[in-house]
Amino acid sequence: MNDSLHVAFVASEMAPFVKTGGLADVIGALPKALAALGHRVTVFLPRYGSIPFPAGQYVGSADVPLDGYGRTAGYFERLLGERVRVIFVEYGPFFDRPNPYGDGGADYGDNRLRFAFFARSALEFFRSRGERPDIFHAHDWQAGLLPVYLKSFYWTDPVLYRSPTVFTIHNLAYQGNFAPDTVSVLGLPWHLGAGEAGLEQNGGISFMKGGLVFSELVTTVSPQYAREIQGPEMGYGLDGVIRSRTEDLRGILNGVDYDDWDPRNDRHIAQQYSPEDMTGKAACKADLLRTFGLPEEPELPIVGVTSRLVHQKGFDVVVRAWYDLLQRPLRMVVLGTGETDVQDGFRALAARAPDRFAAHFAYDNAVAHKIVAGTDMFLMPSRFEPCGLTQMYALRYGTAPIVRATGGLVDTVEPWNPATGTGTGFRFDDADGTALLWAIDQSLAAYADRGAWTRLIRNGMARDFSWERSAREYEAAYVRARKLA
Repeated sequence: MNDSLHVAFVASEMAPFVKTGGLADVIGALPKALAALGHRVTVFLPRYGSIPFPAGQYVGSADVPLDGYGRTAGYFERLLGERVRVIFVEYGPFFDRPNPYGDGGADYGDNRLRFAFFARSALEFFRSRGERPDIFHAHDWQAGLLPVYLKSFYWTDPVLYRSPTVFTIHNLAYQGNFAPDTVSVLGLPWHLGAGEAGLEQNGGISFMKGGLVFSELVTTVSPQYAREIQGPEMGYGLDGVIRSRTEDLRGILNGVDYDDWDPRNDRHIAQQYSPEDMTGKAACKADLLRTFGLPEEPELPIVGVTSRLVHQKGFDVVVRAWYDLLQRPLRMVVLGTGETDVQDGFRALAARAPDRFAAHFAYDNAVAHKIVAGTDMFLMPSRFEPCGLTQMYALRYGTAPIVRATGGLVDTVEPWNPATGTGTGFRFDDADGTALLWAIDQSLAAYADRGAWTRLIRNGMARDFSWERSAREYEAAYVRARKLA
């Protein structure tokens, strides 16, 4: 494609400014990949309290209609290269808070107002400047009202006339569901409060449904997840809506930012290495054991975990299998925070075998890099996983993923076949201890055959999940959405 597009991203997270999950990594990397293809990208991001003020150069303000109260958004611009700019939306009463979505495990009570304001502030930024991007790209429920606003109030606007939207589902489990009076509170057309064609969902109002129904094109973050969310188990009540958009649904696998995640240039690890010279991985393994206070002898394979330690990620299954794990010749290192019972399970496992199991209940980016580089296997037993990135990181670092067969884990990890020497990792189907232990045993058997293990990890290191491939698929989606508007 030769025509340059101006794409407006609207998202609630962006690395390195604010991150609670994989959404931030996508918004941090995809605009750069699109810019490399010749496009311009403007990213809208709330200026949360954790982001220093001012976040960039002040570039003006605009009144943002919302709920009958006069509210004005301030805009601060930061340039990331020649073709990417970030517009931080400043409105202290909504965003100048320490966390993006809530405190103490509870959502902020005014999230419907906060993110409705955020979505509309992006539209008012362009409208007030007489500038029309070629396409809006809205991400997850926090931006779900953007296409609703476009269709309801701006479709015939002289600036934003018939602006198309691509809406991306990063995690359908989080839908932005609010009370039924949300339509009237936000001043949206009354008919949006009822019926399949509106925002109504289970008696309330769903921002996620707004994005699904009112966007020209819907994407999600892996082909397998696009199939899964059309069924009741993974559809979370919206599977019927998604099936109605099948013709306009695309599963585009997330990419990896190899500027940050590549053992050849990783500044966080003890010694850099490559597929041609793997000697540095042994140094990384020794460094990791020292970091977690584990002995280097006897030599045992290490299983790594960097994740939210929650039931969704399947780690309750892991801690319930503690007795059987203790019988296996392996070590395990865990980094992350999460639900109390899961953390307690890992804490108990480390107490029973402190020479083989260790856990740090925190998140540390440098230690995460050390784990991916210094382990032999990487465990992701997720009950559902829209895409997942760490399994792709692990492959690049010569660390074999052990994953449950769901979502993007299916699309990125090919089961190892010792007869043919093909495959990049190990998959299991059921979210239970029997299946988990079977996959771990398969990995230990492969590890014991040094020739087979070398072939396995080199297969993985050869896989290319760069963002360029994904960016070209989004480019095609933008072209398609513009034709549908």
